[in-house]
Order: sequence, then C-alpha cells, then structure tokens
Amino acid sequence: MGSCSSLPSPFDSNILDTLQSPIDELFDREEKVVIDEAELEALNALDSIPLLWERSIGESEFAQFYIAYENDVIYVADESGQLTGLNPQSGETIWLVETEQSFSAGVGAGEGIVLVGTSKGKVLAYNESGHAMWTAQVSSEILAPPEIKDDMVVVRTVDAMIYGLNAVDGSHKWTYQGSTPTLTVRSSAGVVVTQGAVFAGFAGGKMVGMSLFNGNIGWEAVVSQPRGVTELERMTDITSSPVIDDRLICAVAYRGRVGCFQIIDGTQIWARESSSSVGLAMDNDYVYVTEDKGVLAAYDKQNGAGMWKQVKLGSKNLTAPLVNGQYVIVGDDQGYVNMLRNYDGVVLARAATDGSAILSRPQSFPNGFVVQTADGGIFAFSSQF
Repeated sequence: MGSCSSLPSPFDSNILDTLQSPIDELFDREEKVVIDEAELEALNALDSIPLLWERSIGESEFAQFYIAYENDVIYVADESGQLTGLNPQSGETIWLVETEQSFSAGVGAGEGIVLVGTSKGKVLAYNESGHAMWTAQVSSEILAPPEIKDDMVVVRTVDAMIYGLNAVDGSHKWTYQGSTPTLTVRSSAGVVVTQGAVFAGFAGGKMVGMSLFNGNIGWEAVVSQPRGVTELERMTDITSSPVIDDRLICAVAYRGRVGCFQIIDGTQIWARESSSSVGLAMDNDYVYVTEDKGVLAAYDKQNGAGMWKQVKLGSKNLTAPLVNGQYVIVGDDQGYVNMLRNYDGVVLARAATDGSAILSRPQSFPNGFVVQTADGGIFAFSSQF
C-alpha cells in the first residue's frame, strides 16, 4: 500500500492521527518491493498489445476514476471538474463539460444519463449530449461511480451511506447506513444494481442485498469475520464492489476471504482465504481476484477450487481485473497493462502507458479496452491481435 507515492492513503483520514503509531509499525514491517530482473525481462519480451489511440485529461492526485462506456461513447472525468465524451474508434472528443466542481468519483452511465460525484457530496447528472439535468446533495464525499437502473440512481458515500435517488430529478427516495467500525480502509467500493436489487459490501466483512426501490434489506451475508486483538488486526473490510451473474454474487475482503453466495437469499456457496483491496471479476467458469502483493488468482466459480495463480506481473500493486472475451486484463502502478489467458493465467501480451499508476479497472468497449492513468492519460487498446 505504501510503495507508490502517487496512490492515495488507503486509511480513512478521520482516524489517521489517533492511530498513526500502529499504522507506522505496520508499514515498517513491510518488505521492500523488489521485482526480479528475470521477471521483468520475460515481460518485456512479450508481444505488445496494439494501441488504438491515446488522449490526455487532467491528472488525479487523490481520486480514483472509472471509465464508462455506453451507447458507443466512452466517458471520462478528472479532478478539475471536466467530463468528456470520446469516440471509441478514434478517441476524438464528442463533447466536453467544464464545471467548477471538484470531481471525486465517476463515471457512471446508463439509460441516457451520465453521472459523476464530487468531494463535497454532490451528484451531477448530464444527458448523453453533455447538458446538465440535475444536481443532488448527499451526506459526504463520493468515491465510487453512481449507478443507474430502472429509473433509480444509487450513490454510495465515504461515510458508508447509500442513497436511492430519482433518476428524473435527483430527489431522494431512500437511504441506508452501512457499518462503520473504528478503523476502516478508505476505498472506492461501490454498489452493484441488478434485478431490482442493490448489493454492497462494507467494513467488517459484511455484504447486504436491498431493494432498489425502497432500500429495505433483503439479506445480509458474512464474507469475512474480523480476527485478532487490536483494531488494526481485526480490519477485514470489503473495499471493492461485488460481481454478479444470474445466480451468484461474489465478493472479497481485505485481509479476509473471497466467497460466492446465492443472489436470491445470500446463502454462502463457498469461501476461501484471500485478501484484496482492489477487487475481482467473473466469467462463466472462474472468479478472478487481484490479491495482495501483485498476485492474480483464479478460482472455480462453482466450488472455489484454486485453478491458477500468476505472481510474475512486474508489480506488487495491480488493478482489479477485467474479463474481455478469452483474456483477463490488469493494469499496475507503473502504468503497464498485462493481458493473460483466462484458463491458465499465462501472460500473452503487455503494453506501457505514460509511466504513472493505473488505479481503476480497465473498461471494455467493442474489440478493445481503455485505461486511465493517474497523470490523466487515456489509452485505448485493441483486444484483437
């Protein structure tokens, strides 16, 4: 966590001062990050992922932005308050909105609406032409992209509140307060919305399923139980969004476990020891987890059996994985993108960007994918090579 100065602090700033001593001790015990030269040479010898185009927007000093793709437009945002729609084939700007807001989260897109969040708890909604629709105020800073489904916008704030907003005018429909232990990991964990429900994981290792339309809780599940004596030892937060299919929902906790549950009632199907602060992905066969210390692991989706682990990706800080057809794609804190074969984890190709950290999951679009770097680089790659 502390090996790259461009990454934001993972701990909630409200408690850093009171717990600085034990946190310093934790970092002092961390091993120095050393990447084997032979590992780097092998990666550098790989085929290069074809670059389609690149663009530049404002840098991200604190925020972790996600790219959205909707109706043949790529949407990107930056901390300066700039929201841009790009042509996915050429990277040319379709429209650009410059605001006086400080964006801290985005981009969410769907049903003709483009959404971003601010550091002061504002949700800004635009139509697909870039015209402002409405602004809504929530309790605190927004770190995860707002989600939209069935005329409802769902927003999560840094204080573990979840809001259901009317997609037409931004009016408040319901709120939910998640768990807030004394010590938590500052993260961009968001929500997943599907089948009339909202799913979210929280600090302390719990995951909930609630109604999209009124916020009522349908079920709670335990992904990971706190262990240890001190608050630091017992920290086992879900710091990334769950992933779902028609039957299962899967989540992973930092310093805890990865598990899959029945989407209808939260019944656990399987769980395994794992730790991830960035997230996971899923396809028809496997659950892919970006684990600590630069490990990408694949587990059988039906029973949790370990299928493969890739430990030689040139970095100890990887993004959440993206499943793109037969490939699994991850970025890293050095600005590299790695493409792996989905069934055995073999690294097939690699590409460099601008040398700054890729902080969020790559985003798919037809026949390719796109990443955003901390320095504001937008790089689109082909998945056909």
